[in-house]
Amino acid sequence: MSVYQKLRLVMEMIRFSHTIFALPFALSAALLAWCVPNRLGEQISFSALHLVGILVCMVGARSAGMAFNRLVDRAIDARNPRTENRHLPSGQLSVRGVVLFVIVSVALFVLGTLFFLPNPLPLVLAIPVLGIVFAYSYTKRFTSLAHFWLGMSLSLAPIATWLALRGTAVIADPLDLLPALVLGCAVLFWVAGFDIIYACQDYEFDVEEKLKSIPSTLGVRNALRLAAVSHFVMLFLLAVLPLTYRLGGPILPLGPIYYLGLVPITAMLIYEHLVVSHDDLTRVNLAFFQMNAWISVGLMALLAVDLFF
Repeated sequence: MSVYQKLRLVMEMIRFSHTIFALPFALSAALLAWCVPNRLGEQISFSALHLVGILVCMVGARSAGMAFNRLVDRAIDARNPRTENRHLPSGQLSVRGVVLFVIVSVALFVLGTLFFLPNPLPLVLAIPVLGIVFAYSYTKRFTSLAHFWLGMSLSLAPIATWLALRGTAVIADPLDLLPALVLGCAVLFWVAGFDIIYACQDYEFDVEEKLKSIPSTLGVRNALRLAAVSHFVMLFLLAVLPLTYRLGGPILPLGPIYYLGLVPITAMLIYEHLVVSHDDLTRVNLAFFQMNAWISVGLMALLAVDLFF
């Protein structure tokens, strides 16, 4: 097998195209960080180098986390009829090759943090961030809140981006981080909600294997209800995002365009929940992939339009 063929299989394994779920939120935080002055009136200038750093870090962290998850779960995946044909259980890729890919991805992520020097925070926080991302792979073995841990892992994207771009301002004034925290929490509940929906497919397998998940603990019907609550919390956090300055953070120049844009995002979330039910999970992939890709990209586009026009 050629190097190109192996790389293509690795990209399939980690679903590289799904980087689009978290990347728009990192870029949304970057847009706000560049456009919003701190409480002292100081503004961060746009830097192409920083933009490259964000992209490199996002690709490195997600690739490392996804590949590590496939390594940790390969025995479980082999026993699950839904996942038995994944690349590691089926032998399409070797454990050694995937381990090497994880190491390279970690190195890429750490390299990406160097684009933000002399701000030391990205490099200092690189290992703790990777620790949180990697720890997710073990959570289903001891807590039903694994979905929220996954959400926390992706919530680091906007928070880390903000720290990378505005580290000095945050150290001088911790409340400067507030908008990124609100956006990060919105990502947490968004991801947790759709991951709960996705996990409903494995309800019977998780119960049999004694794996922890919201569906295996509460049942599919109640799990879908909790997913809906999580997405409601996400929408609430997005609605209050422009108001964070009232709590001491910087003023966010978001107005009617932003709020009007939340209407189609709300509609997509409602549709996501309408296409699945406790007795019909055949359209989970539609809800998981298509709707969530549109939501993440749509929010980034919405922020860009409101900030620049």
